[in-house]
Amino acid sequence: MKKFKRSFVPLAIASIALVACSSDPTEGENEGAETDSTSTEDSEEDEEDGEATGGEGGNFVLAMPADAVTLDPHQITDVPSHIVTLNLYENLIMFDEDMELQPVLAESYEQIDDLTWEFYLREGITFHDGAEFNADAVVTNFDRFLDPETASPRASLFEPVESVEAVDEFTVQITTDEPFAPLIPHLAHGSAGIISPDSIEADENITVNPVGTGPFELENWEQGNEIVLARYEDYWGDSAILDNVTLKVVPEQSTRMAMIEQGEAHFMQQIEPANVGRIESLDNVEVVTQEGFGIDYIGFNTSVEPFDDPLVRQALSMALDSEAIVEGLYEGYGQVATNPLNDIVNGASADVEGLTYDPEQAAELLAEAGYEDGFSATLITNDANPMRVQIAELAQDQFGELGIDISIEQMEWGAYLDRVDSGDTEMFILGWSISSGDADNGLHPLFHSDNVGANGNQTFFENDELDELLDAAREEMDEDARQELYQQAQQILADEAPMIYTLHTDYVVGVADSVNDFIHYPNGQFPFWQISISEEAGDSSY
Repeated sequence: MKKFKRSFVPLAIASIALVACSSDPTEGENEGAETDSTSTEDSEEDEEDGEATGGEGGNFVLAMPADAVTLDPHQITDVPSHIVTLNLYENLIMFDEDMELQPVLAESYEQIDDLTWEFYLREGITFHDGAEFNADAVVTNFDRFLDPETASPRASLFEPVESVEAVDEFTVQITTDEPFAPLIPHLAHGSAGIISPDSIEADENITVNPVGTGPFELENWEQGNEIVLARYEDYWGDSAILDNVTLKVVPEQSTRMAMIEQGEAHFMQQIEPANVGRIESLDNVEVVTQEGFGIDYIGFNTSVEPFDDPLVRQALSMALDSEAIVEGLYEGYGQVATNPLNDIVNGASADVEGLTYDPEQAAELLAEAGYEDGFSATLITNDANPMRVQIAELAQDQFGELGIDISIEQMEWGAYLDRVDSGDTEMFILGWSISSGDADNGLHPLFHSDNVGANGNQTFFENDELDELLDAAREEMDEDARQELYQQAQQILADEAPMIYTLHTDYVVGVADSVNDFIHYPNGQFPFWQISISEEAGDSSY
């Protein structure tokens, strides 16, 4: 039984210059996607073991704890939805399996001046509905994405964009109103997937009728039960090997484990660390772990008492033992967090001084804030994530030692997101996956005052100095200067504690031995187009 784990070095803005005018990726490789791979690391072992490369076609079955919320890329805020849409849509720029930015729907691109980029598009590409991909399609997408009426929760990714114009049929020019350092990484974000212009103009319900250019198209979505994707036969690049991908929604981890044990699924997502040994003991399944870009946290609604007081937030941050979470609950599958950015994210700083576990100091801070006798509050989380429930219970116990009475409320995923977005919270547990691998995507949506609510800042945290630093970092093209701005921003967030930064989680999943070339990206997503299987999964009656 082999267990794989792979990490990635941070992306640097300097690397943009290396790919700005690059042409096609290596011939014969299937292009497109965000990144991270276990397959590259395993290839030498597999060769030595003489493993078969697998058959053609078949149905790849995944058991996942949560359903997608929407298949409209311009509206997505959750990882389960991005897992699906990564395989339906493509972007101008995407990450390859080494987390390097590559042109995909764009054939090449270049920066004309500080404010202007030109993208030279591939020809001969059609959407799943037969519409032609061209410059007008790109313009139509950005017009929709940035239209206030669309109310995209990810519009802030392209806030400095002043115009997107078609220079000719296959050339697009993007102009910003100020220098915008993370433009290229942001174009690789899943929310920048390109939708069929015919679908947009017909005002179809893209939430359930996705139409992209990707290697798969939607065959069926039985919400709350399963999503079925089919290979797109007219795909412009190397066709997917699989005939179908079936993503089954199975909230109970025990059921997901039984499915992969019994050969009813090829993949199970979200293995609790306590169950890793059970999966490792199986002869037909591998455990795959991947260090993640994201942050798991307990968020405070900083607009309501007593969490509008930074002393209270600091006290609770120091009252929770994050080391116990990582080593106890997660059994080492993760890293203790002191701020929102993992060290593999571009812009992260190792010099930020975070709040550390210190219950005595926590009690002093509570007394200073006027809460020496404690207070009561409700902590909410989603019911399909047992690890978050365990974190909530640990917080309940440790906060209780300071006289703080915590009630825990568990909710269904979609309803939970709606409640957190609305601000009807006191405390909540969530995670954030930094899909672009860049600090801007990890800090601006979560903490800039422009993004309070559904746009990402669900702690409703507002700090003028932080806003100024984040705005300046977006404009700063010098990497060293940009790094300094982000260090200052991270220190403010460590000090002000709008959330308890619990841990940077490792993704832990189970993959059947019959699966070849599985790749797991550090943003929580995985592509299906390169996968092959040597045998079908059995019927499942879950």
